[in-house]
Amino acid sequence: MFSIGDFARHGQVSVRMLRHYDAVGLLRPARVDPATGYRFYTAAQLARLNRIVALKELGFTLERVGRMLEPGPDVVALRGMLTLRRAELEQRIADDRARLTEVEARLRIIEKEGVMPDQDVVIKSVPAVRVAESTGVAAGFEPSAISPVIQPLFEGLFSRLEQAGITIVGPATAYYEPREDGSVEVHVCVPVKTEPDAAPEFSIVDLPALEKAATTVHRGSVAEIGAAWQALGRWVEDNGYRSGAPVREVTLEWMPDPDGWVTELQEPLAPR
Repeated sequence: MFSIGDFARHGQVSVRMLRHYDAVGLLRPARVDPATGYRFYTAAQLARLNRIVALKELGFTLERVGRMLEPGPDVVALRGMLTLRRAELEQRIADDRARLTEVEARLRIIEKEGVMPDQDVVIKSVPAVRVAESTGVAAGFEPSAISPVIQPLFEGLFSRLEQAGITIVGPATAYYEPREDGSVEVHVCVPVKTEPDAAPEFSIVDLPALEKAATTVHRGSVAEIGAAWQALGRWVEDNGYRSGAPVREVTLEWMPDPDGWVTELQEPLAPR
């Protein structure tokens, strides 16, 4: 038999926690010395301890754990629950990494405040263009909300165009429209030369011309594009315009490494 200290060491828990498990009836000692009150455990009890710890890590309360252990779940069920918990933790890590990327990008924006932006702004007209278009909905304008929506939209659109035998004839474009509930309708488009009724699985629409648009070029990942949009917004206001909607992002160059991307930002202009 193990003393409570040795059992805690082998089970990789604290003595205090073992005493608590005893108090709530979750893991009783195999024997308690009547004279000293010392608790003793057997090696066989390590299996139950492992299950308690595993279920706790899954987020279950001790009361729920007790119910689940009577009778205990089999190994297959435990493995399934732990696999689910692992997936949840991996998603949490991915979410935290995305937030970290946003914070770093926001810090870089703050560092550039008050500094002359390195983007040149050009006013130009943008002709109308016929595009194949797919749409989706993102929770907001944050990169962490847009990215999981826009990438599958583009991939799906490219795949359906290939299946339909329709050739892409220009750079990809994305634009965004706010919805009343605070979410964002995401539009992804690629120029094509085809009739509207030739696309059963996606829309063929004509993007209207922009008579006057303020444009600038962003080089690098879209995770860093916020600084360019803010600089463009300041330029629009400083020069006596107001923004027309929706703004567009046109991918001029794309490569596997996002740092090599080149994106033109197009903000329609209207007089104040």
